[in-house]
Amino acid sequence: MSWQISEADLCSIATGAALLGTGGGGNPYLGLLRARELLRSGLRMQAVSPEGLPDDALVVCAGGMGAPVVSWEKLPRGEEEADAVRTLEEYLGRRAEAIAPLEMGGSNSLVALAVGAQLDVPVLDGDGMGRAFPELQMVTYLIYGGSPAPAAVTDEKGNRTLLSRVRDAYALERIARAVTIEYGGHAGLAMCPMTGTEARTRCVPGTLSLALRAGQAIEDARMGSRDPVEAVLKVTGSCRVFRGKIVDVERRLVSGFARGQTTLEGLGTHAGETVVVEFQNENLIARRDGEVLAVVPDLIALVDSDSAEPMTVEVLRYGFRVDVLLLPPSPVLTTTQALRFVGPRAFGYEVDYRPGQRL
Repeated sequence: MSWQISEADLCSIATGAALLGTGGGGNPYLGLLRARELLRSGLRMQAVSPEGLPDDALVVCAGGMGAPVVSWEKLPRGEEEADAVRTLEEYLGRRAEAIAPLEMGGSNSLVALAVGAQLDVPVLDGDGMGRAFPELQMVTYLIYGGSPAPAAVTDEKGNRTLLSRVRDAYALERIARAVTIEYGGHAGLAMCPMTGTEARTRCVPGTLSLALRAGQAIEDARMGSRDPVEAVLKVTGSCRVFRGKIVDVERRLVSGFARGQTTLEGLGTHAGETVVVEFQNENLIARRDGEVLAVVPDLIALVDSDSAEPMTVEVLRYGFRVDVLLLPPSPVLTTTQALRFVGPRAFGYEVDYRPGQRL
């Protein structure tokens, strides 16, 4: 199954992907502007379900790499990720027949659509994280058997770095991150060339269409004067666990990551309570009055209490009134194999992940 992405769809996907991105993945507005201009120039964007991929198709994962704060301040040229895919195509001697999103978060979901339009190939309705994560070894294409090489990193000046041999996924993260830092803190990335069969069995399926539905639910609720937060809860199966006001944001750039925490004081029924959300590009753990409320791979999203507009980490400010939503992770992320890479201990939190603990 495949379908064409319209300009209206892009707006919904941008909103929904920002929600799924749990604060990371790059600013969705910039990704939206970039993708929209490609559509207006006459290019087309097409999505394809995992089942719609030919078994022997060459599928390449593409996305942006770096800190979200840098991507907001250092505007891209717009060809970085497509150049990274072209670099792999030249190395492999074969054209990519589909693009697999690196993650379903913020700008990166729209970046994949932009690359598909630039190369005139469809984009997989699925991704390698089911959300956004800060490091490459956390990509499901790698967790479930994909090769860390070849990979390519490119910048807005036309520089290209090809990694033809990489020992493992951790080495890919370290080397690609170092190159990205040298490129100014944000770069285009292409990796994990796969067959259609491999992409189908390794991806988190249906996330592009989920982002579209979530974004549409928020927009329809706003137009119909209904509660957009309630609308997104129904579509995503999420729950609202806290409503509060941001009273402090600590944010710093460390080794190519935006690290810090957001402190919220409760409002309404949550008055007198305090929630602290720690992030590393993405929201990773939430504690209410010191007790763990939720932890990765649960999706911890901060949205505007009135509009349900998702808040990425680079736009968080004192005084914002937000709801803390917890979205259930894909089962692809909660296997014993996956939790080694995306569970709380992978981020240095000495707690165990318990499915359903958010309830």
